[in-house]
Amino acid sequence: MNKRRGELFRIPSKGKIAGVCAGVADYFGWETWLVRILVVSGVLLGMGWFIVIYIAAWFILDKKAVLKDKSTASHVQGQSTDSPVQEELSSESIKVKARIWQAGEPPKQAFHDISRKFKVMEQELRKIERYVTSPEFTVSREINKL
Repeated sequence: MNKRRGELFRIPSKGKIAGVCAGVADYFGWETWLVRILVVSGVLLGMGWFIVIYIAAWFILDKKAVLKDKSTASHVQGQSTDSPVQEELSSESIKVKARIWQAGEPPKQAFHDISRKFKVMEQELRKIERYVTSPEFTVSREINKL
């Protein structure tokens, strides 16, 4: 893999105790629950140094500021072109995970999100087509030619 990793941070907003597992999961591109299971398993199987490493990481790693997840509205059809939902849909990228331990959306959820984006774009295209084929557009165009 040629994917270059960023810096290792702890993410308290996504974490249960200090966000160390969330930061490690983000660094490696894994799901947070998997890292938590690995740490708890290591502690329970007698590897006490996991606790020492976790506490050291808690104090050493810097906090990472994470924006809160934006919740999308389920009905977007009646929205204007300048609505926050429209801006959110256009700027949001969808990362599909190929393996269960990788971070990202499951394919079914990604398909749902892409379908929702296309429905919003189709509504906007319909509005544009309605305006271009209206007499108002023709009159406006003739006035602009003068």
